[in-house]
Amino acid sequence: MDEVPRPDWESFETILSNFMENPEEAGLVFGMMIQVDPDAVVLKISNSLGSVHDTDYSRECKVALLARLLTNQDLGTNWNNLSVSSQSTLNCVLLDRIMLEESKAITTRICDIVSDLAPSLLPDNNWPELLPFLNKCFMNSTSNNCSRLCTFILYAQLVDKTDETVVGCVKDLHSLFLNTLNNDDTLDDLDVRITATMAVIRFIQCVSSLNEKAQFQDLLPGMMRTLTDALSNNDLEDAAVAALNLFIELARNEPKFLRRQLVVVVGTMIEIAETKSLEEEIRILAVEFMLTLVEAKEKVPGMMKKVPLFTNTCFAILLNLTLDIKDEYRFHTAEPIWHSDEPSWHCAEKQYEVTWAMKSCAFGLTCLKRLSIALGGKTITPIAMEQLPSYLVAPEWEKRHAALLAIAQISEGSSMVMIRYLEQFVNMVLRSFHDPHPQVRWAAVHAIHQLLIDFCPYLQAQYHNQILPALAAAMDDLQNTRVQAFAAASVVIFCRFESPDIIEPYVDGLLKKLVLLLQNDNQMVHEEALIALGSIADLSKEHFHKYYDFVMPHLKALLVNANDKSDEARGRNALQCISSVGMAVGKEKFRDDIKQVMDLLKLFQESQVKDFDTIPHILVAWIKICKPDKTVPSDESSIIMPPTVEFSQLEPDKTVPSDELDDSIHKVKLRDEIICIRGEILLWGKSVAVSVLGSFAEMLEEDFYPWISQAASILVPLLKFYIHRGTREIACKSMPALLLSAKLAIVKGTAQGGNDYFKQLSDHIILAMGDALSSEPETKVCVTILQELNRCLEICGQVVNEDQIRSITDEIKHIIAESSRRKGELTERVKSEDFDAEEAELLRDERKQEVEVFKNIGYLVAILIKTFKAAFLPFLDELSSYIMPMTGEDKTTEERNTCIYVFDHLVGHCGEAALKYFDTYLPFLLNWSNDENPCVRKNALYGLRICAEKGGSIFKPFVGEALSRINVVVTHFKAREPENVEAYDNAVSTLGKICQFHRESIDSAQIIPVWLNCLPIKDDIYEAKAVLDQLCSMVERSDTELLGPNYLHLPKVISVFAEVSSKSQLADVKMSLFVLDINDSATVLCTGDDVVTEQTANRMIHLLRHFKETLPLATLASARALLLPQQEMELESILSPDQKDTNISARAMKLLCRLVTCGNQTLCWSNE
Repeated sequence: MDEVPRPDWESFETILSNFMENPEEAGLVFGMMIQVDPDAVVLKISNSLGSVHDTDYSRECKVALLARLLTNQDLGTNWNNLSVSSQSTLNCVLLDRIMLEESKAITTRICDIVSDLAPSLLPDNNWPELLPFLNKCFMNSTSNNCSRLCTFILYAQLVDKTDETVVGCVKDLHSLFLNTLNNDDTLDDLDVRITATMAVIRFIQCVSSLNEKAQFQDLLPGMMRTLTDALSNNDLEDAAVAALNLFIELARNEPKFLRRQLVVVVGTMIEIAETKSLEEEIRILAVEFMLTLVEAKEKVPGMMKKVPLFTNTCFAILLNLTLDIKDEYRFHTAEPIWHSDEPSWHCAEKQYEVTWAMKSCAFGLTCLKRLSIALGGKTITPIAMEQLPSYLVAPEWEKRHAALLAIAQISEGSSMVMIRYLEQFVNMVLRSFHDPHPQVRWAAVHAIHQLLIDFCPYLQAQYHNQILPALAAAMDDLQNTRVQAFAAASVVIFCRFESPDIIEPYVDGLLKKLVLLLQNDNQMVHEEALIALGSIADLSKEHFHKYYDFVMPHLKALLVNANDKSDEARGRNALQCISSVGMAVGKEKFRDDIKQVMDLLKLFQESQVKDFDTIPHILVAWIKICKPDKTVPSDESSIIMPPTVEFSQLEPDKTVPSDELDDSIHKVKLRDEIICIRGEILLWGKSVAVSVLGSFAEMLEEDFYPWISQAASILVPLLKFYIHRGTREIACKSMPALLLSAKLAIVKGTAQGGNDYFKQLSDHIILAMGDALSSEPETKVCVTILQELNRCLEICGQVVNEDQIRSITDEIKHIIAESSRRKGELTERVKSEDFDAEEAELLRDERKQEVEVFKNIGYLVAILIKTFKAAFLPFLDELSSYIMPMTGEDKTTEERNTCIYVFDHLVGHCGEAALKYFDTYLPFLLNWSNDENPCVRKNALYGLRICAEKGGSIFKPFVGEALSRINVVVTHFKAREPENVEAYDNAVSTLGKICQFHRESIDSAQIIPVWLNCLPIKDDIYEAKAVLDQLCSMVERSDTELLGPNYLHLPKVISVFAEVSSKSQLADVKMSLFVLDINDSATVLCTGDDVVTEQTANRMIHLLRHFKETLPLATLASARALLLPQQEMELESILSPDQKDTNISARAMKLLCRLVTCGNQTLCWSNE
């Protein structure tokens, strides 16, 4: 065997030089040296870094090679493979080079090596010389610029990568930083100062103590001067850009650090943004810094609004950016500005790609929206009304265009305030529909488009007579197809206002315009016209009948002709439009065409099976066409389900960061082919397919059984599909449909496995939803999961086992704890010194979401109580410590109502087992029964009613206070006002239950007539029925305290029966019944919708006839004395045993009400 030649170490420099010049030829020898003695290779390279015989370029290459050798895990030269002696020597060599090196490029590369090695060495004190060396470089006035530059670079890099060891060292260097940034001697050393600035920014973000951060705030003026000096030096422009990016990072992470020097910092950034001689990128970064501070409202709410004239200046800067736009001919006639494989461009969520705008314009428009959302309408709207009018009348079309787009951009964030001035904004926009420049006309249509989204339904309701004619006229802009297309797209948005009566007068004219647009060869115009036509059909519903014969032949022709690639977009949109028209007119009208359409649909799908964008549209059309009958023939389902399943299973590249997902390109397998697709389109197609899958389950019910297992295997994992919220929510909303389909299939006998199959499916879904609930990052989606979990539990019933209840209970604890944490953070934001009234308004939505979380938790607990009754109480005891804090007076109405709701279910469903909770919850119910909020009052009184009915002797000690609380409600002078009447009804019902179940504890002779005098109640239908049933029972047993001595209260009983009988089953005709009030001074119209059941009606008729037979003659005579002869005959008719119950006339029933005058009196009671 040949001996491996030994490397010639004497020729190392030559070998190294050859390797760096031609690594392929010299690589073998160099690799052999590394293999034989890696330590020697590393040390020889490091020792040669200071060679005076080498050029700077050669030495720079050596540093780069040394870095690769030390960090490559596969080489023996890796740092961890070197001997301790070699490591120590190398450390010293690196530090010496930092001190002596005069080349900035080489020192920067050496710094990179040191910062890569130090994080693993410093924590265990394996490089004890490093930090003292850096301090020495700082303190030594003789240090050259390169060493000081290197020191700042290292501090900037190390504070990010190491623990408090380096941070603690920097804390002591405040004065040195201050001198470096402000000393006149260093004015020429801009690179050192800019590096020091970057080191300070890194350091501030790593210090945990607010006080320690505050000590460095006086560095900010010097840092800002350094930045402006660097921007004026062309050689340091790249470093200045890097510093600007770090300032943006600082604004995002540590905005409070900037507060004391805010005027200086923001003033500098405004100056940079307004300096047109600077590069576009630099000006944009300055604006981004300001917008980042504005958006840091969670940490410093309202801080930027306190900077004098900041908002006015910032708005003006952003408007000025939007002027950077071209007047291109292709704008007027071009095909779609969106990619052909994107979702429909008229979606509210879709941002328009203004391809004719420069980067500054697009950025300015985005920032206007961000500024509006962050600061709110109270701040932005007055500024917009001050600055925009002059732009709208300017001779430059760019300014008019900018103003209109600005209105569109700020409307979302400022809608709450803009609505007060909506007429002015609408007039501004509509006047521009007639502008001589087409891009301005397009901007006007776009502005209306956005206003229709942000002010729906108010804008549609108030300004339809101006907007719809203007949009129709814009469709006549024949030379400017983009204007026509956007006008049609705006009609689509208008139709989201679900009021067919509003649009009906305009339908004829709009359809004529849209049909003309369908004859246009421009794809953009044609597509939007079809979508608009379908939207009008969706909104008009049965009113679209008269237009069906006019539009359907043309739509079918489009579908027939959609056979090649160029027509596929038209075909799929024609398909969508046909399905909308079919749904609108109903199956009877659509019947003659549906078979032909279904056949065309099959052919179209087969011809386009490999087109990504077409298939989701086909799936949606299938759903719409099948929905009216809720049936899908088996041959059709075999066509629909495969692409639905395939698209539902598409997955984006999981290695792509979530913030880059939409614009990245993904490879997916479709129909056995690999295609490339943008992330946004991929997620759209997937969400459509998931929605279709859920819709089929809901629509087909038990007939969906053959696909349940496959659908569950797809949908359940999507509960944690965190890269796309929409898909996650759709999957969640599909869970109840899957369970219900399985349950109905078992009932029908078509499911194999019976109850065991359903148990297995329910276990899988319930546990998955609980797991998704605990890890869900978005509060809004958390609410959705809770809502759908409630529905699932109702469907599952007692199939849910104890382990699942345990899991759900634990998740409830977690969700309440997380909600409390978030609410605590909101409270802390309120305490901020920059907090103001507008910030409070911005927090309102976040608080509402937290309220929704707790409300749905209450529903969930109530369902568990209702299902498992006393068996759930051990789990409820665990939850009490989480629920009870919500009973505080500082809690919201919804939170207190939720507590009442849970307790009501506890008492209503758990029998005697619930009695032990009375002492805890009853005091709250009594207190809240007189709450200022009528909803809390009503619910608390309902709870008292249940307690009175179910509580037995446990409730007895509370009877007196309950009567007192009820008296406050029923005797209040506004008790019968619309907002209070349901609380009144519940108070009366509760009083009745106390009379029924606790008569021995009250003065019944006094209280029962008071209760009777409060009748009838009619607004709370549930309570009204219960009270009427109780009244009938008391009359049937001749309750003496109810009827009174000598039938004193009988006329009142008869009047109650008569009053509630209006519109009941007692009459064949609708009756309006006028009843005299107790003072005989006024009449009121009373109706008894749904209060009287058929059974109760028969009971009342029987009792009325019983009165005739048993009523004392004197009492009857005195009542009849009030009647005219004809009226007396009609009364006799109603009381005749031969008269059928259902033939009681309205007039005869009205006569009964005259008996109200006999013995009516106002009643009240004392609390004694």
